[in-house]
Amino acid sequence: MVEVLEPLTPAGERLATAAAELFYRRGIRAVGVELIAEVAGTTKKTLYDRFGSKDALVALYLRRRAVRWQDFLRGHLEAVPAGRERLLAVFDALDAWLREQDRGCAFVNAYAEIGGTDHPGVPVIRAEKEWMRECLTSLAAEAGFAEPERVGGELHVLYEGATVLATAGGRSDAPAEARRAASRLLGS
Repeated sequence: MVEVLEPLTPAGERLATAAAELFYRRGIRAVGVELIAEVAGTTKKTLYDRFGSKDALVALYLRRRAVRWQDFLRGHLEAVPAGRERLLAVFDALDAWLREQDRGCAFVNAYAEIGGTDHPGVPVIRAEKEWMRECLTSLAAEAGFAEPERVGGELHVLYEGATVLATAGGRSDAPAEARRAASRLLGS
């Protein structure tokens, strides 16, 4: 399912853009509303008027981040014929994405800060992780695997492990290693 995000006012867009960069670069807890407003060229009042709270802005940041990744992945997969190669292409897309994301997975990073709470970003994080698992399961079904949920789940573990190892583990080759492991898992 593709999430459609409501358009923002120009000030709202500046705030959302500034917050996204700051949250990803510095962390959610380290960034205050004063800094977001300053970078966006607005006021704290404008931030609260547009979003209601910093927590709501965090949830929006995560929803937008999910849409960006999902669009990137879909665009990457469109060029690959259906089948096993499309499943493996997920790891190629991850590799290309992570080359531009030097702080790793925004969702893992956010969960490290807000997990275990009732923060409105937590369901967004969980939904993104579930979307990825469903994507892999769907690709496994499309490729004709008899147990697409098992295959999709196992590939998801490889995908998530590669995501974390590529940055937190300092292993830029993790997506390629995960792709090779996936290839073996798929019997190719």
